[in-house]
Amino acid sequence: MKLSRRQFIKAGGGTAAGLATAGVVELARPGRAAAKVEQDWKIHDARQVASICPYCAVGCATMIHARERTAGRKDWEIVNIEGHPDSPINGGALCPKGAASFQLAVNDNRQTKVLYRAPGSDRWEEKSLEWAYDQVADRFKKTRDATWQETVKDSNGNERRVSRTTAIATLGGATMDNEWNYIHAKLMRSAGVVYVENQARI
Repeated sequence: MKLSRRQFIKAGGGTAAGLATAGVVELARPGRAAAKVEQDWKIHDARQVASICPYCAVGCATMIHARERTAGRKDWEIVNIEGHPDSPINGGALCPKGAASFQLAVNDNRQTKVLYRAPGSDRWEEKSLEWAYDQVADRFKKTRDATWQETVKDSNGNERRVSRTTAIATLGGATMDNEWNYIHAKLMRSAGVVYVENQARI
């Protein structure tokens, strides 16, 4: 027997509906006991902190639940991240990336060290994050000091105060939320950096 595409879809849909109905009847059969599992909520005894999703420019609000690993030690670990229901932006909903932001914060695959290749070297060395922070700070200051412009001459030959460096630029990424973008922009502008840009622009 030859079926058209429409007939095939109708037949398949009817079969699926029949199987689903049979499954519901089986699960709801009288006398069948449901398994009862005793367990705590994953946010039991957790502290709630409001935050913002670190991805795109929409700025959806999130609710982060954190719990102390050891009572009284304040060694917090994140146990859950979900949409903030009181947000006028997202009303508790999150897109797939925002809903998976827990994996961004809590992930065994996150790098805890940096790889550094010295000038002229042919190999990478593992360095600590603290070492990298110091290197960035030192090089930032050296570059700023070496390229600092207090004044420049305009087209009329007049001295104009600028207090800037044009040798440093900063480009933020989509995992910087609006609080960090604010602090980051303030830091860069107070240091005289004029090339400040961000991918997300939350």
